[in-house]
Amino acid sequence: MKMTILDLRQKRAKVWEDTKKFLDTHRGENGILSAEDDATYERMEKEIRDLGKEIDRLERQEAIEEEMSKQVGDVLTTTPSTTKMDKKTGRASDEYRTNFWNMMRSKSPVIFNDLQEDVDTEGGYLVPDEFERTLIEKLEEENVVRKIATIVRSSGDKKIPVVDSAPKAEWIEEEGAYPESDEKFKQVVLGAHKLGTIVKVSEELLNDSAFDLQSHIASVTARAMGSTEEEAMLTGDGSHKPLGILAAEGGAEVGVTAASATDIKADEMMDLFYSLRSPYRRNGVWLLNDATIKLIRKIKDGNGQYIWQPSIQIGAPDTLLGRPVYTSPSMPLAEAGAASVLFGDFSYYWIVDRQTRSFKPLWELYAAKGQVGYKTFERVDGKLVLPEAIKVLKQKTA
Repeated sequence: MKMTILDLRQKRAKVWEDTKKFLDTHRGENGILSAEDDATYERMEKEIRDLGKEIDRLERQEAIEEEMSKQVGDVLTTTPSTTKMDKKTGRASDEYRTNFWNMMRSKSPVIFNDLQEDVDTEGGYLVPDEFERTLIEKLEEENVVRKIATIVRSSGDKKIPVVDSAPKAEWIEEEGAYPESDEKFKQVVLGAHKLGTIVKVSEELLNDSAFDLQSHIASVTARAMGSTEEEAMLTGDGSHKPLGILAAEGGAEVGVTAASATDIKADEMMDLFYSLRSPYRRNGVWLLNDATIKLIRKIKDGNGQYIWQPSIQIGAPDTLLGRPVYTSPSMPLAEAGAASVLFGDFSYYWIVDRQTRSFKPLWELYAAKGQVGYKTFERVDGKLVLPEAIKVLKQKTA
């Protein structure tokens, strides 16, 4: 019998309850599991991880099916009029979309008028509007930072004014002078860094009319560019790439330094939670590596409750201390001196998409291997505009 997403979530929650009971009843006096019990725990935790991956996969599949089943046109409720309807123009037009994908499949030298206004300086073509939305959605799937950050579009450098110091008020004696105080501003500038890749498709697939070239390019591009984006937006140094949240200068502030180089305690997670000011905590989320989650699953708070809780609500993330948890392989492991846990309001990390993504077919470069390459690039930047909005738990330096 095929299990639903809700069934899987409930099963994962049940396995987690069994796992907690196992931990509580099999820990020795020193709080450590025997080798045999540790192997059993590892199997139980693996089942939790596997169920989580299956839930994520089914939820993505459900979202795609829902999008694909949407009505593509309006239902006619009145007699059609003979008045000419507004026609989509530019990259939103049917002609542009059709001719774009014809150009992607064919080496024909025919010039399509519908593409002329959108030929870029490198001889490529800006992707149609609908494909652009699909690609952005797929990039968000691959890049967890895009899910929780603020994303804006800009045709030039984006300049963000940030209050560096606010004015202060003072108590005044009768007939006393009013204090003079001014707000001081600084400016965060987001430019554009170029990220590109080449997707190769065999000639046989390209000539197969049943092959969905659009979905294939979107999927492969998302995996390649999304993971590279995510890594830079977390650990990038700002040189030819975005400035990462973990950057030493301009990145998140250290909230807690752990007492251990490789372990994390419940009190340290609690201290990190409250190191963030209340306005940011309201929208705070956690971001850490899957391997760090493994450590934290064993942690209890002062009341003997496990601080990690699996979600049984469809579409909702798991929680730590009541706030959503996201994971990324680009987050450092819990090792000496590493920033292993982030907590904060990630809407203060701004991502600027400088232009629409562009594609260019490379007909000759891979012809000897019976392939066609598709060069694609984007121009993007990212910076944390308010470092105090996100705090870091840093492991002790060995």
